[in-house]
Amino acid sequence: MRRKENKGLVLKALGGFYYVQDSDSQKIYVCKLRGKIKQRILCGDKVLYTPLDEENGILEEVLPRKNELIRPRVANISLLLIVMSQEEPRPDLNLLDRLLVLGSYHGLKTSIIINKNDLPTNDRVDIILDYYPRIGYQLIRTSTKKKVGLDQLRQHIQNEIAVMAGPSGVGKSSLLNELHQSCHAPIGEVSKKLGKGKHTTRHVELYPLAEGGWIVDSPGFSLLGLPPMKSSELRLHFADFYPHAEECLFNDCLHHKERQCGVKAAVERGDIFPLRYKHYLSMLEEVQEKERTY
Repeated sequence: MRRKENKGLVLKALGGFYYVQDSDSQKIYVCKLRGKIKQRILCGDKVLYTPLDEENGILEEVLPRKNELIRPRVANISLLLIVMSQEEPRPDLNLLDRLLVLGSYHGLKTSIIINKNDLPTNDRVDIILDYYPRIGYQLIRTSTKKKVGLDQLRQHIQNEIAVMAGPSGVGKSSLLNELHQSCHAPIGEVSKKLGKGKHTTRHVELYPLAEGGWIVDSPGFSLLGLPPMKSSELRLHFADFYPHAEECLFNDCLHHKERQCGVKAAVERGDIFPLRYKHYLSMLEEVQEKERTY
C-alpha cells in the first residue's frame, strides 16, 4: 500500500538532498527526488512528499509556483524587504525605485527597511520617511547595534516568505544574523549538522522563524536590469501615478512627451516627488531602448 503524501516546503537543496518542512508538523525531512521529476527544484517550492521514517522522505511532486525569481533562484516569494541604511552608505533612491518596480512586477508585497537607525540622519532618509509611506509602502526602522525594530521586523515576516534586497554595506547580513537567532528549532539542528555558522551563505536557503514565516538566506539579490516589460507597462508599477493618470488626455499616456498629462501636472504641483518621476523617465528610456532592439 502506498504511503500518504504530505505537503511541505523546500528549505534547502544540497548535494541531491532536499530539506522539506512539513506543512502540518513543521518537522524537517531530508528527501531524495522521485526519478520521474525532471524540473529543477527551488527553495520555496511547495511540494508533495512521502515520509519514509522520522527523518527521511521521497519528494514526489512540485506544486504550481506563484512566482519565481532568478537571482536568487527561489520560488513563491510573497514579501520583498528593500533594505537601505540611514548612513554608510546613504540611501540610493534610484535603486529603491527600481526595486519597487521589481517587487510590483512579481506581485510581491514590498516594504522598506531603514537600517543603521543609530547613525545620523540625512536628507535622503527624510525623503523616504516623508514620501514613501504616503504612497502605500510600510517602513520599518532598525538597528542591529541597538537592537531596535527587530521584533517589529519579525512580526512583519509572519506567514510570509520574505527576501531582502538592497545595496552592499546596508547591513542585510547583520539583519539576517539577528533573524537567525529566532529560527525554528529543527532547522537550527539541520544547520548544525551542515556546519552552518554565522551568515556566510554560498547557496540559497529558507530559514523558518519561530514567530512564523520564512526568510531567504542568499548570497545576494541581483538587479541586473529591469524585468522584461513593454513601455506601456512600466507606469503600472508606480502606484503614486494612479490618481493623477485619470486626468491624462490620452488613455495610453506614458507621462513623458504627451500634452495634458495629469502625472506631469502632479509633478509640477509637488504631489509626485520630482526625483521619483525622473527615475521613472530613466527607466522608461531603458525599456524603450530594449523595445527598439527587438
